[in-house]
Order: sequence, then C-alpha cells, then structure tokens
Amino acid sequence: MKAILIAQKVKSGEIKATDVTKEYLRKISAKDEKINAFLEVFADSALKKAEEIDLKVAQGRPVGKLAGVPVAIKDNMLYKNHKMSCASKILENYISPYSATAVEKLLNEDAVIIGRTNMDEFAMGSSTENSAFKNTKNPLNEDYVPGGSSGGSAAAVAANMALISLGSDTGGSIRQPAAFCGVYGLKPTYGSVSRYGLAAFASSLDQIGCFTNNPEDLELAFSVISGHDKKDSTSLDAPQERKEFNIKTVKIGIPKEHFMDKIDAEIKKEFLSTVEKLKKLGADIIDISLPNTAYALATYYIIASSEASSNLGRYDGMRYGRTSKRADSLISSYKLSRGEGFGPEVKRRIMLGTYSLSAGYYDAYYIKAQKMRTLIKEDFKKAFKKADIILTPTTPTTAFKFQEKLKDPISMYLSDIFTIPASLAGVCAVSAPSKNKTENGLSIGMQFISNHFNEPTLFSVIGMLNNE
Repeated sequence: MKAILIAQKVKSGEIKATDVTKEYLRKISAKDEKINAFLEVFADSALKKAEEIDLKVAQGRPVGKLAGVPVAIKDNMLYKNHKMSCASKILENYISPYSATAVEKLLNEDAVIIGRTNMDEFAMGSSTENSAFKNTKNPLNEDYVPGGSSGGSAAAVAANMALISLGSDTGGSIRQPAAFCGVYGLKPTYGSVSRYGLAAFASSLDQIGCFTNNPEDLELAFSVISGHDKKDSTSLDAPQERKEFNIKTVKIGIPKEHFMDKIDAEIKKEFLSTVEKLKKLGADIIDISLPNTAYALATYYIIASSEASSNLGRYDGMRYGRTSKRADSLISSYKLSRGEGFGPEVKRRIMLGTYSLSAGYYDAYYIKAQKMRTLIKEDFKKAFKKADIILTPTTPTTAFKFQEKLKDPISMYLSDIFTIPASLAGVCAVSAPSKNKTENGLSIGMQFISNHFNEPTLFSVIGMLNNE
C-alpha cells in the first residue's frame, strides 16, 4: 500500500498506527535476517510514537502528512537518544544528542521511524560492501549487491520493510541503489533539504533525499523534508508548488557525450524504449551537449575526497567515538584510534584527499578540479536553456555480484559515471525503475535531471511514465 493511503486511513481512524507499525516490525523480523537492510530496529520508540498518533486521532487532534507511515533512516542521520554509527567501528556506540532537521520534520508530520539502515562506511562506496558490520543483499536477487552508499535504505523499501526511507546522495548514493533495487530515488537540489544532523562526507555535495515505491510517495516525502533551515547556512526555501503540467510542452534532452557505447545492452535497450514512450506521450526529444562530463568522475573524486579528508579529521578518538586501548601516547592514540576505526575505503579517500590538498599539489589537483566543476555547472546551465529535463541511464550496468568490483576501486567508481555530473552541478535528479526486469530479475533505472528547484517537473514526468 502507498504511504499516502496509509496516512489517510490513519487520519480517518480506519486503521491504527500501532497496527501498521506492528505489521512492518513483523515484516522486518521475517525478511531482514536474509536482506540485512537494517543495522538496528527501533521497535520500542516506533511503537511509542504510533501510540501517540493513535491517541491524537482518538482525541480529534490534527495529525501530520505521514501519520503512521513507517520510515527508515540511513545510519548517518542523527535521531536523538538513538545510535548513529555511519556503519563505522569508529562511531560504533555513538548516541545522537539531537535529531537531524530532516528527521525532526518526519517526526513533526507523525512518521514512525522504524530503524536505521546499513550503508557504506561514511557513505563512501557503491555497493554497501564497505559497511563495518554486514553486507546488505539486493531483494530482487540476493546474490547481487543493492548498490551504495544508501544500499540499506533502498533495500528496506524494495523489500517492503518500510514505505519511505531517507538516504544521502553525494555522487549517486541514492540514485544508483534505487536503480539496482528497482525503487524510486530522489537527489534533491543542493540546499533544498537541510544537512543539519547529517554526518558530513563532502559538504558541498552531500544531500539528503528519499526512496519510495511510487512517484506519489516520493513527492510526499520530499514535501515533508524540504525547506529552509536556519541551522544550515546552505539551505534555501524555494517554491516547490506543482504548476499546470502538459507533457507536450516538455523538452527532454539526450546528451550526446553520455557513453552509450559503454553501457550494458539491456540498459541501452531500456533507455531507447523510455525515449520512445516519452515521444508517444508527446514530449519533444532533443539533442544536447554536456562536453565536460567526460571529466566529471575525476573532478568528483578529487573534490569529494578532499572534503572528506577535512571532515573526517574530527574523528580522533578524543572527543567522541572509538579510542584505542593500545595507545601509550597522544600521537599513538590518534594513529591507532583512526587506524582501527576506519575501514580501507575511508582510509583510501582520506589519503587521496590529503594528498590533493597538500602543499605543492593543491593547485595542480584541487584548484584544477574546482575549475572543472565550474565548467560542468556551465554545461548544465546552457543545456537547461534548451531542455526542461535531461535523460540518461542511472547506471552503466545493472547490479553486480558481491566481491565482483570490491578489489578494483576504479571499476566501482565507474558505477556513478551518470550520476556524478548532476551532483557537481547541484541540480535535482531522480532515478525511476523500468517495468521490465533483466533475465536475472534485476532492475534498470532511468535518470531524469532537471534544473535547480524544478523537482515538480520531475514528479510530473515520472508519474506519467509510471501510469503508462
């Protein structure tokens, strides 16, 4: 059932929030032993929240947009008095002292937060194999990864263990697992959702977004978590109202540089099929150019790793997090606490970022990457003067098997080749699942990109395609 319908029935008293919560706790108990989407289930606080909602309904008091809807949150978002570990040993027993703004907004609209989901450590990865605690499996085929870094959030929705889940997207960490798991995944415009209470990976790229099984719930979830927050200096309050929509006035751009010769045959076939569907609906398909996207991957990994190197400096074992018991001096405490606490992918990116920011290499790498990012942003500005939406595949391949790419970081990084450009430009993008599955039962995702704060157009287009 859709989240929007659950909320309506809870509000009307037709069903109870406690019954919905118990049903989803039962589903998690039955399914998650195999899927491993959750690091922790918040059964007690979830039932307590559900009881509060039922009491409000019984007393005739107003209830929120998400009344009784089970929501999962990625393990890098603070939820007061609950654990938050970023799937890392260095924060294994950290208890959140306050709640992230996005989490507060969910609670204010009477969502029931049912648990925290597995992820790649500190959101660094594309398969959720970098978690310090467990591997999450793809509910469509358990031999395959769910994608990453928000793999647990995508899998929780795909397996119907939550109706909505929150993830974070830095270079594709919502859209790529959404494509792999066959759900909808939104990376909002940078600044449209507060990052307050989100553990930072790369501050100029991180963005909280959401997963759902249908476009209507995606729009509902976004309406709840978006908006200006005075606690986040990068957040903006842009209008998100739906305007009158006519697909026949929409121009959809196909970038000629998007490596169509390097993607899987099944994905290429589904992409061309999507283009034909849009043509039949009346959309105008046009060619566009994004000439600097060839440099997006290298640009992203220099900028993101540099920011990660800076952001992760706070995890020193002194103020919070794991402290090594083997240390016998201040310097050894720093080295051992970080060495024992961080996994190999996090260490790799810290070293890459520190190198890029170091004297003698700052201009050659970091500054040059920032200049290239500006050129990529300009490409999108020019493209959106011609097109309302840009269409690409979400990923160059479907989900891959465990261990298949773990030992080849470059191959793993290429999973985000289509998603990274929109992240560098700060524009909004959504991955929508195709209705056709591969021979292995896997999903294929199509990525729809639009200009800053133009999420309503994305919701309209993916909604029309879903109804086809």
